[in-house]
Amino acid sequence: MAKIMTEIFGSFQEYLNTEQELREQIRETVRDIDRISREIVTLLQVIHQEQTADTEIPNTCLKARKYFDEVRVNYIKLASVVPQDQYYRFHDQWKFVTQRLAFLIALTIYLEVGILVSRETVAEILGVKSRRDEGFHLDLEDYLMGLLQLSSELSRFAVNSVTYGDYNRPLEISRFVAELNAGFRLLNLKNDSLRKRFDALKYDVKKIEEVVYDLSIRGLKPNTSTATPTSTAAPTASISEKCTTQQN
Repeated sequence: MAKIMTEIFGSFQEYLNTEQELREQIRETVRDIDRISREIVTLLQVIHQEQTADTEIPNTCLKARKYFDEVRVNYIKLASVVPQDQYYRFHDQWKFVTQRLAFLIALTIYLEVGILVSRETVAEILGVKSRRDEGFHLDLEDYLMGLLQLSSELSRFAVNSVTYGDYNRPLEISRFVAELNAGFRLLNLKNDSLRKRFDALKYDVKKIEEVVYDLSIRGLKPNTSTATPTSTAAPTASISEKCTTQQN
């Protein structure tokens, strides 16, 4: 009997040791990803600085792209460690840093070309798949949470732009965030965290509208013919399409 007990519990210990090693590998890789993401956050804060030149933002985006290359290497490493059929078993370990990176990628692309980044593009930059049935992927909720974080950052950007005398930027941001909000309104959000975060988007929209209104009553709002438009033709369709066709 003692021998049987030893064999049984010996196998348990082997399983626990293997499990612990796997979790430690995941933690180490996620720690590296988190470190890089924080460096990108610090880098992109340049948009809120008064002395930022028009050429500095594009250069900053180029630097951010190099950091994303490092992130991609680590996600590929992470995907090779996580067992193929156990993605959601360990998902909590990289969920929040992935949401932050989805936001940072969305912000970078908005600053570069003024459009909403797609789920596929975010997944490609991270070096993961865009669909659940393809393996290690960008979870839809993580992508959407990243977009909701983007709205808060753009709200802050709009306020700071006015402070620094850039009166075109808030109008561009207002159009973009309004369409983002319209896209999210097409969704039937049942997830508690997404619903709560979506409520914050409503306040972001209101805050930006107040900035634009203030410019208008002070006579500082640029004419629509002279303001430089931002290309935001399809953000609403993009959000609804991702949620209705890619939620796996």
